[in-house]
Amino acid sequence: MRILKGFIFILGFVVLTQNSSAQDTKIGILNAIQALFNSDSARVVQQELEQEFSQDEQRASELTEELTALQEQYQQNEAVMSEEEVRRMNSDAQDLQVQLQLIQERVQTALQEKNQEFVQSMQEELTQAVMDVVAEGGFDLILNTESAPYFAPVLDITARVTAKLNENTQNRANSDQ
Repeated sequence: MRILKGFIFILGFVVLTQNSSAQDTKIGILNAIQALFNSDSARVVQQELEQEFSQDEQRASELTEELTALQEQYQQNEAVMSEEEVRRMNSDAQDLQVQLQLIQERVQTALQEKNQEFVQSMQEELTQAVMDVVAEGGFDLILNTESAPYFAPVLDITARVTAKLNENTQNRANSDQ
């Protein structure tokens, strides 16, 4: 019985010791992709993409309007249309849908490529921003948001990393001038 009490006492002491050292550990949670895409650099890239794909967006809008008008025309005249007119209208609608889908696929592929290029080009800057935040904040451990099913919002350092990214980018731009 005394051995059991001694074991419980030692176990309790070990748990208390571990708890006190764990309480001193400073943990941060980071959504790196969010930090990166909320940065000023990402906004610049986004504006460039909007300009680059503005014609595609305009054409997709026109195709959508044509398709909507064709559908409305079909609904209004369906009862008096010949089979040939119905076939022609269905063919026209399919052509419009194919054109619209091709534009959407081209834009989607290009956006994915541009986003991947952006992430790769900013990898070094993101790493530096995280290291700066870790050094300034005295963090012992940084976890990605995907690895933490729950965390208190106070642990989230994503905004701090974004701010540091912006600061580092601005400082680099100023020193290049």
